[in-house]
Amino acid sequence: MSNKHHADIVLYGGNIVNVLTKEIYTGDIAINGKYILMVGNCEDLIGENTIVVDVRGKYLSPGFIDSHMHFESSMLTVTEFSRLSIPSGTTTLIADPHEIGNALGTVGMKAMADEASYVPNYVRFVVPALTPDCPSLETAGVDVSSKDMEDLLNYKNIIGIGELQGFSNAKHVYNNTPEIITDLLASTTYAKSIGKIVDGNAPELFSNELAAHIVCTGGKCSCHETTTKSECIEKLRQGVYVFMREGSTQKNMGECIKAITEEHLDSRRCILATDDMVAKDLQELGHMNEIIKRTIRAGINPVEAIQMATINPATYFNLEDRGVLAPSKVADIAIINNLNDMDIEAVFIEGELVASNKKLLIDLPKYTYPDSVKNSIKIDQINEKDIGIISDEKEVVARCIKAIPDQNLTECMEVKLKTRDNVVEADTTNDILHIACIERYGRNNNIGKAFVNGFGLKKGAFAESIAHDTHNITVVGTNINDMVVAVNKVIEMGGGIAVVNNGRVLEELRLNVGGLITDELTGSEVSEKIDLLENVVSKDLGGNLHAPFMHLSFLALSTSPKWKITDKGLIDVNNFEVLSPIVN
Repeated sequence: MSNKHHADIVLYGGNIVNVLTKEIYTGDIAINGKYILMVGNCEDLIGENTIVVDVRGKYLSPGFIDSHMHFESSMLTVTEFSRLSIPSGTTTLIADPHEIGNALGTVGMKAMADEASYVPNYVRFVVPALTPDCPSLETAGVDVSSKDMEDLLNYKNIIGIGELQGFSNAKHVYNNTPEIITDLLASTTYAKSIGKIVDGNAPELFSNELAAHIVCTGGKCSCHETTTKSECIEKLRQGVYVFMREGSTQKNMGECIKAITEEHLDSRRCILATDDMVAKDLQELGHMNEIIKRTIRAGINPVEAIQMATINPATYFNLEDRGVLAPSKVADIAIINNLNDMDIEAVFIEGELVASNKKLLIDLPKYTYPDSVKNSIKIDQINEKDIGIISDEKEVVARCIKAIPDQNLTECMEVKLKTRDNVVEADTTNDILHIACIERYGRNNNIGKAFVNGFGLKKGAFAESIAHDTHNITVVGTNINDMVVAVNKVIEMGGGIAVVNNGRVLEELRLNVGGLITDELTGSEVSEKIDLLENVVSKDLGGNLHAPFMHLSFLALSTSPKWKITDKGLIDVNNFEVLSPIVN
């Protein structure tokens, strides 16, 4: 102890949010160094050098935990994401570097884990056991497998294996790529043998397929891809920890929570997570406090909602020293003005006041990523012949992906389209646009082509080097020429986002780290830039889809139903096959 008889700090007279007993009562919290010394009446621990903070009328909660998130989706470094999220009460981040892992392999994941050592909040990683998730359906920058697990799982700040997307579509994996099962079992078995966690990924899995997925994870399983009440009920009944996702574009908590509010199931295995959150939402809405607030508004008791972002994830991840307010636990504490609004007044991390009134009070070090994680685009520029869909017919029936707002699931449809000079044209009247995915690592020069509905563009195109999970270049547009210009601008920048109209680049953002994040801008600057880019898509191109860049990125997610686009073509996820964009 820094003082033999007295506490360093006493938070006096607050309303203790006790997530162990699910109650609120008045009390103090005494802090010594990094740890909580006592919770209750702490008057005897107040000495002449003790700092007493009057928190009467305020609520004292454990710091919040985001149990599944990707820094890459925010386009921010670990440092800049922390800068934006700490003032809203988030003190622990469990990140899956799946995206940079697909792009750069172990080099990228280790660089991100290195950066985590420099921030004041608790940041740990669960790494992919397999990239790409569907080797026969897509191309990653680097192939990761069980051969990499010993090296990765023993690296600093890495606590386990992340989402097992490669075994989400269990039936088709068994039938088409059974070697994946052997490799994943080797990875998960090794992880369990050294006490590491293994996350699951089980969208729309029920009965025997869900059971197979649970077995593959080693028994203690999570899923952040649960989208319906019935899914949530079955998974909870089977012992799965359901990470109820509520991010910037994927909002599933409202449906999942009905298992609690309507069916009155036990909520101990219900956990709140964001998965993917953009910088603007972090800055303007908050982070886990915002998700807790939405959960309360969905009908959950405030303490129970806080449990879903504190003790529940701490239990799942075996974080014995955090997630509750009790003696010997790390003094990560959020001081809340009003529980229903989850308005955060101040934040302590390891006993230090680090944020007050939504402002960070401490300096964060500047971390610059090494050159080994930059310059990840290895292809030459493309031309119009590369991405046009050719047909000798005057009119064709085309397969079209139907984007679903605020989901990474899609629907599928067939549409009639006309051709000009043997190239199938988009139909902006009916919101049928071109979409393409260009392999960017120089491994095979694949280009997948199809059509998409749901973006509402009336003109122009935009492209990005963000395409979950292999992160090839995706582009959507009303015409081939603007699509080519947008893609070539992304290639020229070495990764990023480009918005184009009439052959002219209207706005751009360079993402120099793996083509996914920037270490050149602050979180606030990225937020402002994305806001500008989205306004250009909306006002100049006529787009009407919220967070269009994130929505486009998920149209390449080959493990999430129903139709997606990868560098190998239009993917029928449910049937594990590549489809022609034109119906024969």
